[in-house]
Amino acid sequence: MTKIINIDQLEPNKGQIEGLPKNPRLIKDDNFYKLKKSLEDNPEMLYLRELLVYEYESKFVIIGGNMRYFAAKELGYKEMPCKVIPKETTVEKLRAYTIKDNVSFGEYDWDLLANEWDGEELKGYGLDIPNFESELEKIADDIDVKDLFDIELPFYQPSDNVPNINELADISKVENLINKIEELNIDDELKKILKIRASFFADFNFQKIADFYAHSNDDNVKSIFESLGMVILAPKEAIKNGFVELGENVMDL
Repeated sequence: MTKIINIDQLEPNKGQIEGLPKNPRLIKDDNFYKLKKSLEDNPEMLYLRELLVYEYESKFVIIGGNMRYFAAKELGYKEMPCKVIPKETTVEKLRAYTIKDNVSFGEYDWDLLANEWDGEELKGYGLDIPNFESELEKIADDIDVKDLFDIELPFYQPSDNVPNINELADISKVENLINKIEELNIDDELKKILKIRASFFADFNFQKIADFYAHSNDDNVKSIFESLGMVILAPKEAIKNGFVELGENVMDL
């Protein structure tokens, strides 16, 4: 049965129905924008594909169309066309409807599916579940681990010289860019972003940085150098600080 329901009477599936896990679909910013734009361009689509709802405790829980509900609510809709699932419908069927009502926007929260849904049940609904372990094995097969460890990384042995601070980097290009940015008649926030980007053009002298670090007695300064990746003392520290993303996988291999 199809009826027009006030949006205040609708509820997203948050797992409030016993035996039915919460909606496993999620949507990210860009796709959410696209979904809203789609509803703005073709609002009649809501009537061609109504929300699928189930009456529960004086509300209508959305079984199919949770993302469309969020988009429509943000667009200011006061009511929505809904297909009401009969009250006698079993929770097993509600579970099936939840997965089978698959829209083109959004993606699955795989952690939620793995923890709260039965894998064989999902396959029975026609959901293609990726085999992440198999994918990792294929990647490992394609990598020549010896080649990874044969890569020569720059190594700086601290010397006895104590450099001046202005020797650590040539920032003349950065200063030139910042001066040009300051002259622009643009928003201050945009200036801030451009200045941050300009800092990427600093030419660091990592031998001098190694010397400066080795001779510094200020632990706070040393800690900042390490946090910024200006000094990497060991592979594990690099992994911990996020400078090497594949490091742990390589070590495992």
